[in-house]
Amino acid sequence: MTVEHGQAPTDVAVTIVGAGFSGLYLLHRMRGLGLSTRVFEAGSDVGGTWYWNRYPGARCDVESLEYAYSFLPELETEWRWSERFASQGEILAYLNHVADRLDLRSGITFDTKVTSARWDEDSKTWTVTTNTGEVVRSRHLVMATGPLSAPTRPRFPGIDSFKGESYHTGQWPTEPVSFAGKRVAVIGTGSSGVQVIPEIAKTAEHLYVFQRTAHFSIPARNGPTDEDRRAHWHANFPELRRIAREQSRTGWIPDPPKGSALAATPEEREAEYRRRWRAGGPSFLYAYSDIGTNQEANDTAADFIRARIREIVKDPKTAEILIPRGYPVGAKRITIGTDFYETFNRPNVTLVDAKATPITAITETGVTTSAQHVDVDMIVYATGFDALTGALTRIDIRGAGGVSLKDKWAEGPANYLGVTTAGFPNFAMITGPGSPSVLSNVVTSIEQHVDWVTDLIAWMERNGVVRIEPTETAEHVWLEHSRALADATLLQKADSWYVGANIPGKPRVLLAYVGGVDAYRRKCQAVAAAGYEGFAIERRDLAGTG
Repeated sequence: MTVEHGQAPTDVAVTIVGAGFSGLYLLHRMRGLGLSTRVFEAGSDVGGTWYWNRYPGARCDVESLEYAYSFLPELETEWRWSERFASQGEILAYLNHVADRLDLRSGITFDTKVTSARWDEDSKTWTVTTNTGEVVRSRHLVMATGPLSAPTRPRFPGIDSFKGESYHTGQWPTEPVSFAGKRVAVIGTGSSGVQVIPEIAKTAEHLYVFQRTAHFSIPARNGPTDEDRRAHWHANFPELRRIAREQSRTGWIPDPPKGSALAATPEEREAEYRRRWRAGGPSFLYAYSDIGTNQEANDTAADFIRARIREIVKDPKTAEILIPRGYPVGAKRITIGTDFYETFNRPNVTLVDAKATPITAITETGVTTSAQHVDVDMIVYATGFDALTGALTRIDIRGAGGVSLKDKWAEGPANYLGVTTAGFPNFAMITGPGSPSVLSNVVTSIEQHVDWVTDLIAWMERNGVVRIEPTETAEHVWLEHSRALADATLLQKADSWYVGANIPGKPRVLLAYVGGVDAYRRKCQAVAAAGYEGFAIERRDLAGTG
């Protein structure tokens, strides 16, 4: 085995990459097994995506009471969420509280990026190398890098020539950023754009919003946590958590759908959509059971939102630019915002249609489109992420035979259950491609994945298993199953990051599993109960080691 940088490797049982929701819970579970564990985190503290995404207005789009761990019952009552939809700062404070309570920081190496990981067949171990030159050898490698943690910047000519301030929402500085008295450009109107735009508009001298594609946005109706709801949740949380895990497609407890949109009368649909619009939050998308599968049903929801945009935005021309067209509601991630459409009624906000007049260059002083040049003091790139696969393929991960994960996934992220991939032994991904991940309450999905991976590692340790990986046959069957489910939805009828369309050259594949958290959980449980059906297993006595 070759050791890079001439440094002797450190032997541990498990290496974990990432210290967000996934990495923290993984470390806790590995300690429970009594396994030596190293966690590497690129940030200076815990938090993962909530450490990096500090932009003004950043908050969760799942209600706070449900966007939280369930493994430690005491956390339900000792942590009191102040808002219905928690802000980035409060979520980060919560994760710091968990890390302190469980003394997790002592197992994490911060300010350290994993640059490569290589499987060694002879020793049945992974050799992990960091940007600091440290080398760690471990029996298991678990990637807790998160589905939305690899920021992408657009490839505009001259992007590095701009002499003003520039920021990406996914890499926001820890120190405060002031917009007061400044001319600011925001490029992008996806989830982070919808959240940051109203905040910048409050103090900027002038805000220019460059929108290429209009997105459907639902009002959050955020506010202080309802005390009656909190009391109900605390009194019943074991059962409510069980329902979210085992009986919900989303991993959270939604307002149940009212059957088919097409079976309802126009008056009934209007009343139901208005009720959910007033209530706020993501439950609007689940008003009827066929919104995500039937185009005619979907059109009823999309048309309702378009009518609300025309009501809210005073300038008809601006309203028409903001109205999404050409794709189903929900096929791009539906955004949950506060005063997003209302912001375009402000005199200091200008909407630039970057589809009709595309951005052609970034200059020293601002943004150039095919129709004009706009001088600004600051550019904010709300341009999203290389979702689900980017954080994995940006690391040089090489499995059996030296094959790189990036090369294996050149035609799409082949995997089994969204947690393992053939040719990469003793390797797991938390909320990776092929799992519910971004189509679910990700904390519910994280806990399910971490528990499943923990059970797998414990089973390997008990049974003398030194090497395990999915078979190519099992992987193929899972991919075909996932593809068939995806084909029955409208999710592929948009150029979204759900299918990798925001990354030039990325294969067009629906990256998340659409079968639901409940069905997915049952499948994972069945695989484990059958002795890890679909996996090639090598035991110590047969391997001739130990």
